Amino acid sequence: MLTIPGPAARYCDGIDRRSFLKIGGLGFGGASLADILRAENTDSVRKSQKSIIMILLPGGPPHLDMFDMKPAAPTEIRGEFQPVASRVSGIDVCELMPLTAGIMDKLAVVRSLYGGLNDHNLHQCLTGWETHPQQGDSVARPGYPPGGWPSIGAAVSKLQGSRHPGVPPFVSLSPPNAESTTRASLNQPGFLGIGHAGFEPNRRKRNDIVYKSGVSQQQVQSDAESAADIVLKDISLERLGDRRSLLNSFDRLRRRVDASGVMEGMDEINRQALGILTSGRLANALAWRNEEVAVCKKYGIPDSAIPVLGGAELLKQFLVARRLVQAGVRCVTLAFSQWPLERMSRGGFNWDWHSQNFKNARDTLPMLDVGLCALIEDLAAQDMLEDVSVVMWGEFGRTPKINNTAGRDHWPNAGSVLLAGGGMKVGQVVGSTNRLGEHPQDRPVHFREVFATLYHQLGINASHTTLSDLRGRPHPLVDGRLPIRELV
Repeated sequence: MLTIPGPAARYCDGIDRRSFLKIGGLGFGGASLADILRAENTDSVRKSQKSIIMILLPGGPPHLDMFDMKPAAPTEIRGEFQPVASRVSGIDVCELMPLTAGIMDKLAVVRSLYGGLNDHNLHQCLTGWETHPQQGDSVARPGYPPGGWPSIGAAVSKLQGSRHPGVPPFVSLSPPNAESTTRASLNQPGFLGIGHAGFEPNRRKRNDIVYKSGVSQQQVQSDAESAADIVLKDISLERLGDRRSLLNSFDRLRRRVDASGVMEGMDEINRQALGILTSGRLANALAWRNEEVAVCKKYGIPDSAIPVLGGAELLKQFLVARRLVQAGVRCVTLAFSQWPLERMSRGGFNWDWHSQNFKNARDTLPMLDVGLCALIEDLAAQDMLEDVSVVMWGEFGRTPKINNTAGRDHWPNAGSVLLAGGGMKVGQVVGSTNRLGEHPQDRPVHFREVFATLYHQLGINASHTTLSDLRGRPHPLVDGRLPIRELV
């Protein structure tokens, strides 16, 4: 949502903590800024201490090779991996995820997720809704309201606001150029306007890169390794010491946005921008290197200063997500894969394993296993797990039948979602698929039932809460679907 171009850095977070501390020392406020400051609402729903961390697996993770294994199925269905017993009797997971098996008493798995589309787009995981405008090469699906559907983070930002001054309610840890793979932006505000888009600390200065066919792997890797920024357009760190330049930059931003006809949300932008500039809380949360070395190692964060192709660079997002919710962020979204997250045809990595499914799983699942387990155990150790709901999923599952290139293709008929924390009843499996993993057999669970559950754990009654679109028309958070009864 907001970026402030800073000094070049080749690290994933790209944040110079001392620069942030200098920002925090600037004296803002007073009559010259009174027109862009608004009092914080303090109604009861805003006092909630609950948060969400959403882990997205772009491309469609293979449900049959993770949490819904079918060891009794024919070879062409069950694949190469064996299930291992978890900490909870009767619940098995893939042998490549032994750490996850060891914390199953803190997790819940829904094996009967349905309602997905054959659409490489994380929009449904972010918003709960199928309809959307054109997003990259994901074609428009009519039925969305003017402005498009807001993501859950934007909705929570609107309904509950900030927990602390200087800490945005919604943060997206989207890596550079993620929309090439995710299509929908992980900070999507929809009709709620730019004021409720997620803050993006990893966003590139240029976020409009569109690769043409034939782009080299070296170019994609170079772009993926380039500096990440905390950015507010037209306002650089070098100019923050000059109050006059800062105010002029705000004025130009307001005029440009006003001229574009999307003034909605600018008061919120100004409030958050000033809060961020005058507080070190967000900067401190993003400074993950302040953690003990042993903690970083537990998360599997690599020692290399420069990301390694196919490496575990994105595991640091799991640690940053914990630090952000600890600082008061209400919703954090992140996308995980090997580094860099990009289409595989362009030399990157994601979860769209049409070929070499089992090789890709061997390379990726152990990384995910480490990061997920570290996050859950860290939240528990910090006495935060009951207040933080964790959800992990992708846009669809994969075909039960293995294709002739040892891959699994798109399969929107069934999938799995993992949930943890937030006060949910864990240590259980909800629903099942048939013996081949083709479709839900018992207790089908729709995407919006997951959303109703997440809202419920935040203290929001999704069935009785609406948000108004750009024309003032109210829309329900979910279409009457209820929270998953087994979990609440």
